[in-house]
This record gives sequence, structure tokens and C-alpha cells, in this order.
Amino acid sequence: MRMIDRNAMAVLFVILCAARVGAQQPSPIGTVGVQDATVAGALEVSNGRAVLVGNTTVTAKDRTAEIELRRGGTVKVCATSGLHLTAGKSVDGAAEVPLMLALDRGAIEVEMAAATGDVVTTPDLRFTMGGNGPLDLQIRVTRNGDTCVENRGAKAPVLNIVDQFGEASYQLRAGQHVLFEHGSLKEVVDHESSACGCPPEPTMTVADALLNSGTTGGTAPATTAAEQHPFPEAVSAGLAPAAVPQAPPGQVHTQVAATLSSGAGPDTSTGPVASPKNANAAATAPPPPAAAPKQSKDLVHVVGRFFKKLFGGG
Repeated sequence: MRMIDRNAMAVLFVILCAARVGAQQPSPIGTVGVQDATVAGALEVSNGRAVLVGNTTVTAKDRTAEIELRRGGTVKVCATSGLHLTAGKSVDGAAEVPLMLALDRGAIEVEMAAATGDVVTTPDLRFTMGGNGPLDLQIRVTRNGDTCVENRGAKAPVLNIVDQFGEASYQLRAGQHVLFEHGSLKEVVDHESSACGCPPEPTMTVADALLNSGTTGGTAPATTAAEQHPFPEAVSAGLAPAAVPQAPPGQVHTQVAATLSSGAGPDTSTGPVASPKNANAAATAPPPPAAAPKQSKDLVHVVGRFFKKLFGGG
């Protein structure tokens, strides 16, 4: 009987220890794409996404990094911004583990079902939830401390804001959009108009893409290549000049345009006649100008002979 009691106690002790170890392991907060952000702290990587566990820091690269929360919802870390995420201790009766989001710099956009235990902080301010509700919060912190806050949505929870020294407080109600100058709750712009979230990311238009394709290693349009080098074979063989020679000053220079055709199909390119190298090529050009009449030269000879006879010449 005593042996059975000892075995039962040993099994119970192992179960309690395993439960305690499992309770100490933090649950995942969410995931973020490793191509969009640099992640530091407790994490795992699965299918190209970093699994955020415990206390982690997400620093967005040159684009917005979107964190998918395990509890549901998202946190967008705007380009080059840094955000610390910490899972708090579960409160009795709470359905979700509370989150602490600490913004170092830049901007974030938070969309989630907020709970009273959730906390958002900036270098100067601390935000707590006045109740549960759908949170659609945008915060931007500039270098001089200006903190733009927009508590979007008619059903958003009231945000209780205090400064880090506890000297002032402010309640931001649903739908309010304010600016705390230099991070001070005593310098408030009640009706801020500038956006507090992520700035729009640059986009490339179709026209820009087509232009870049011809200048950044892409395939240039055939017409452009033909215009730049109408007859590349003739130029490389030395049969045609690389550029049209310029006429010396005071002389008339004539350029003749000809149309070439070959057995490969019609070619509408125009330019100087290249070379008789291609036996199948046929060139047509305007006929050469007619020779100047010789009357002027004969008239000079007649006048010369007249004066020669007049003055006794032979």
C-alpha cells in the first residue's frame, strides 16, 4: 500500500513540474515576414515568417512590416520604425494575454480587439485602455518628440494617457485626432490634420516601369535600337561611317535617303546606303542631277577667238 502511494506521489510530482514548466514558457505573440523586418529577441522562423515569442523587437526595413497577432488583428510597423513587443501576465478571467507595445521611433498602426491590460508606450507617453473594444490606433513620433495620435472608430475604447513622469494626464476619446507637441500633454493640438500612421509607400507607374526596362538592363524597344544604329553591320565592317559627316562651311552638302529591301521581308528603316555586301539588297535613289550646259564654256571660246583676230592674232 505504501509502495503504491509512493508511486502515485512520484507521478503527481512529475505532472506538476511539467505543468509548471509549460506555464513558464511564453506563448507566441504573432508572426512577421523576415523579408520585411529585422527581428531581435525570442523568436522562431517558420515558412519565411518569424514567430515572436516573449520579448522581441521588430525593426521594419524600407517597407511596412505587418505583424499578425496570435490573438487576432495586426500591428503595422512603418518603414524604418522600431517596436518592442512583450506578452504580459494573464489576468484572472482574461481571454487573452495582455500586450505591451513600446514604440521607439517612427510610426505604427494597431488594429486589434483591445483589453484593459494592454499598454502602448512612446518615449514620452504611456497609453492604457479605458475598456475593451475594437482598437484602431495610429501613432507617429518625430525626432523632436512630437507625438501624433489618432484613436479611430466610433466604438474605440477611451485611451488614458499619462506622461512618463506622472505629472499630467489626458483622455483621448473615440474618434479624436491630436498632436502632443514635444511629447507634452500640456501642449496639445486638438484638431490635428496630418496623418499619424504609415506614409504612403512609393509606387512605380507603368510608364516608369517601361522606361526603366530600357535603361536598367531590360530589353530596349526595337525602334530605339534601329534609330540609334540603322546599319550596324555596315558600320562595323567599315563600309559606312558611324555618323553622317558634316559639310565644311560654305559648301552645300546633300544627304540621300534610300529604302533597302531584302529577302528577309520588308524593312522600313531609312538611312545612308550601306554596302553592296548583300547581293539581294536593291537600292533605289533619285537620279543624279543633269550635267550643266556647256554653252557658257563655248561662248567664252568664241569671244576669245574674236578678240584674237581683232588684234592681229593667228
